[in-house]
Amino acid sequence: MPEQQDPGPTPEVRVVIVDDHRVLAELLTAALSASDEVAVIESVGTVADAVARVGALQPDVVILDYDLPDSDGVSAVSSIKTACTTCRVLMLTSYTDPVILSEAFDAGCDGFVTKRNGASEILSAVLAVASDETPVSPDMMRSLVRRDDGAVGSDLTERELDVLRSASLGRTNKEIAAELYLSVNTVRNHMQHVLNKLGAHSKLEATAIAVQAGILRR
Repeated sequence: MPEQQDPGPTPEVRVVIVDDHRVLAELLTAALSASDEVAVIESVGTVADAVARVGALQPDVVILDYDLPDSDGVSAVSSIKTACTTCRVLMLTSYTDPVILSEAFDAGCDGFVTKRNGASEILSAVLAVASDETPVSPDMMRSLVRRDDGAVGSDLTERELDVLRSASLGRTNKEIAAELYLSVNTVRNHMQHVLNKLGAHSKLEATAIAVQAGILRR
């Protein structure tokens, strides 16, 4: 029987941290670097520096603070993605406002974690986003669910649920229409009804609300 080859060490996830709070950035760097799975290769404090360094280093993941001195994190996502087309952006913030979540994902953000999470949760989010998953902090997920209007999603029709399930798999309106034998306009109308009923601003936010409420399973 041939001797099995040692596959060698697991490749590290190369991370750039963008946060102007130096103490927090240093603590986060130390916490993430303690893991054998992550290597923090740079830490910067402005969007301008982030775009320049990300473009030069081509990291796997960018941890991007929402509040930065020369711009907000949402506005920075597009520039960072242009500088590094393969990197994943994980938004880091102290806010749990669902509007910010929606804006971040609409801008191209790949995951969302709040600063109230511990180092282990942030590490898990980094590894998840590096594996093409879309992590969202539990406290942010909870903020998405309306608690004052009865059971969330209880007023969704079966057809609206069908459209939401398909949308949660990343399918376009055209693909959903073909799958459900509907017109694109009908799918668009159903999706708008879903957004209105769930109080969501995007398909991704609607999916997050539905998963948290138990309407969808992941």
